[in-house]
Amino acid sequence: MSPSKPMIKSEDFKLNASLDRIKHVIIVMSGKGGVGKSTVATNLALGLAIAGHPTGIMDIDIHGPNVPKMLGLDGARVIAEDDGLLPVEHPPRLKVMSMAFLLTNDDVPVVWRGPVKMGAIRQFIEDVRWGDLDYLVVDLPPGTGDEPLSLMQLIPKADGAVIVTTPQDVALLDSRKSINFCKQMEVPVLGVVENMSTMQCPHCNGTVEVFKSGGGERAAAEMEVPFLGRLPLDADIALHGDDGVPMVTDSSTPGGKAMMAIVDSLRARLG
Repeated sequence: MSPSKPMIKSEDFKLNASLDRIKHVIIVMSGKGGVGKSTVATNLALGLAIAGHPTGIMDIDIHGPNVPKMLGLDGARVIAEDDGLLPVEHPPRLKVMSMAFLLTNDDVPVVWRGPVKMGAIRQFIEDVRWGDLDYLVVDLPPGTGDEPLSLMQLIPKADGAVIVTTPQDVALLDSRKSINFCKQMEVPVLGVVENMSTMQCPHCNGTVEVFKSGGGERAAAEMEVPFLGRLPLDADIALHGDDGVPMVTDSSTPGGKAMMAIVDSLRARLG
């Protein structure tokens, strides 16, 4: 049976009021961990901001929130005011909310069951002062469990989901599950991103297919959803992410150029 997807109740004024000020919601998903979902989400959000759009990124990977690290916001904290929480700001035009901002120690695990996590996700939407945004990018944890289900029930009119995968067969198998999950939840699939597609050899400049290549595009074609593009396997992407400098900040690099092409494709589609 398909999971139920109730519409937001009319009495949820606070939730509706927050969502009404956000033009587009993009959900970033993956079927399994380790495929670069948070990397894509972070670069997508920052790329939209760089392109001139007021943008927010909501990191609801509650058990493994990595977005602040990737944006160089380690140690930042949200400010609580009478009318809500002020998200952390990152230039240009990017607002950030993550469980990491609420933890006093990064080494302490968040041990929560589903209902508590749904409450936290609701608070991230309605209690955070997002203001007027062109885009809100949501970074989900991998899989199709509590957080994706809660998010899609709370935001039934999201513009759609971006599915991140690597070319490996095991990742592609799980990405198909994510696509079918979106279809069951009646959330459009905006497209598939194939991460870690190819690597350029630093010695001969030849192309190496470490995890195969082209699988993401084939899976998108088979599932009849758009293919958004490929991102290279590049050590600099990981190093810059660890340093809080996402690849999209330098569009002259192969990774930055490919990521901005994905950003532009989504902008053209959503307006």
